[in-house]
Amino acid sequence: MKNDTKYNLENRRYVIGGAAVVLVLLFIGRLFYLQLIESDYKAWADSNAFLKKTLYPSRGMMYDRNGKLLVFNQPAYDVMLIMREIQPFDTVDFCNTLSITKQQFEKRIADIKNRRLNPGYSSYVPQVFLNQLSAREYGVLQEKLYKFPGFYIQKRTIREYSRLIGAHVLGNIGEVNKKDVERDPYYVSGDYSGRSGIEHSYEEVLRGGKGVEILLRDAHGRIKGKYEDGKHDIPPVSGKNLTLSLDIEVQEYGEKLMQNKRGAIVMIEPETGEVVCMVTAPYYDPNLLVGRQRGRNYNELLKDPAKPLFNRAIMAKYPPGSTFKPTQALIFLQEKVIDDHTMYTCAHGYTFRGGKPACHGHGSPLNVVAALATSCNSYFCWGLHDMLDRCKYPSVQEAFDTWKQRMVDMGYGYSLGVDLPHEARGYIPNSKVYDKIYNSRWNSSTIISIAIGQGEILATPLQIANLAATIANRGFYIAPHVVKEIQDTPLDTAYTSKRYTGIEARYYDLVQEGMKNAVLGGTCRTARLPDMEVWGKTGTAENPHGKDHSAFMGIASYNGKRVAIAVYVENGGFGATYGVPVGRLMIEKYLRGHILEESKWIEQNMMNAVVSPIIPWVMNGKENN
Repeated sequence: MKNDTKYNLENRRYVIGGAAVVLVLLFIGRLFYLQLIESDYKAWADSNAFLKKTLYPSRGMMYDRNGKLLVFNQPAYDVMLIMREIQPFDTVDFCNTLSITKQQFEKRIADIKNRRLNPGYSSYVPQVFLNQLSAREYGVLQEKLYKFPGFYIQKRTIREYSRLIGAHVLGNIGEVNKKDVERDPYYVSGDYSGRSGIEHSYEEVLRGGKGVEILLRDAHGRIKGKYEDGKHDIPPVSGKNLTLSLDIEVQEYGEKLMQNKRGAIVMIEPETGEVVCMVTAPYYDPNLLVGRQRGRNYNELLKDPAKPLFNRAIMAKYPPGSTFKPTQALIFLQEKVIDDHTMYTCAHGYTFRGGKPACHGHGSPLNVVAALATSCNSYFCWGLHDMLDRCKYPSVQEAFDTWKQRMVDMGYGYSLGVDLPHEARGYIPNSKVYDKIYNSRWNSSTIISIAIGQGEILATPLQIANLAATIANRGFYIAPHVVKEIQDTPLDTAYTSKRYTGIEARYYDLVQEGMKNAVLGGTCRTARLPDMEVWGKTGTAENPHGKDHSAFMGIASYNGKRVAIAVYVENGGFGATYGVPVGRLMIEKYLRGHILEESKWIEQNMMNAVVSPIIPWVMNGKENN
């Protein structure tokens, strides 16, 4: 009995000791959680003694290739609040001061507290109540701010533009969303980041680094000055400036030429891959996506059936039409399907299929140089026929995939890697596509329209301009890019490295000769300019949804300066109607710097031409002059 009692006492001792240990561990765990994991208590303690104000850096500015300022910053002011510091105040007076309604006030407060919409919410942490006040609005509020405890002003900057052009390339900035905050710890709710264009592609370069200012509070929460004289403050680091490859004068001129039209103009400096201009029509005023009306304006632009937000230069996929024929000539020459003496016949069309595709009248038979000069459909159909059906390959599939790979090497079928978001890849099918459609029973006649850039073939204006640059360089190109220099930072090697097509340089000489003859006496005669060397290729792209598209691809040199260009005007008809004259004027503007008197009538016609009536989206209804 005595032993049982002793045993029970010992057991109790262990139980009590174990309970004490568990209790101590619970206290230690809770203390660890409160001090190292749970942030609200720390935030509460800090907010009683300090106010940590974020110092936002100045965003990097943008200049054109000649040093002209394009994008800069202007001061703006955000209304901030700390929820736990708000005390009863006259909300009617507050709303009237900010020109908002009581309903807007209540909704904004509710949105701030909603952790689903604002995952970083804490009642101790500053939150954005209203963003981007103007200097006038700031002045009015500043006088009354003492009446609204818990609110204060945060200085920011907003974008300003020297001219109302280039919106698709420059891009815009907007408030970050939940995914942005979760993906990058740099951002908190209420911050801004690049949403499109260069602003998006070079966000990390442009945004700089935030700073912090620590202000000391007294027992009543009033600001007494900087904590330890600013010893612990962190200054902001300004974003880096960018020098763009764009020529602001040429960009503006191109946008004027494309008024009341849909389409694009892309100009590239062949030696460097630098984009001299990238025009998309219709365009819009970049100021529309700045300030508190950004959301409303964006939704209006989004609903516009003309799609002014759509960057046609890099996102639109068009049939390239006859601008595609130089690629065919190069492939047939490289694969030894033809040589410079190979003659094919044309009887107003491809005779092997009874005159289809049709062709306009010109001499016959003809060689590859003459075929390019006259834009003969039949010649390139015969070339594709001989490559796929009568050449060295064991099957049509292998021959076609060789053809397709040559196209890819020349920059078609995949994105080129331009330093802008959302570039489309175009489309070049492979043999499996046709095997699936035709149950593996097909030949050149089945797909003959691809010989002249029709059928399934799709390309972006950027890819067409890049082809011109490749022809100018006789077999290589550098990935097109819009940023020429980054302050104190080298460019990505992707924009300095040559990409070779695998086509021998001597074959480019024949293509250049054909394009030169097209300007001297062929389909591009309007592009002929005194004292300038111009090579060109027209394109009239069939459009199943309406009138044909008008296209032009060209290369020009003047006083040691060269440029490659592509022009695409939707529903413009023949390539010579709009593509060639617009291309001629753009070449003159860039290489010569002005338009000759003898070209003024062409300029007037193109400026006044209405292909698709469009009202440009500009501020206050003013035209972009």
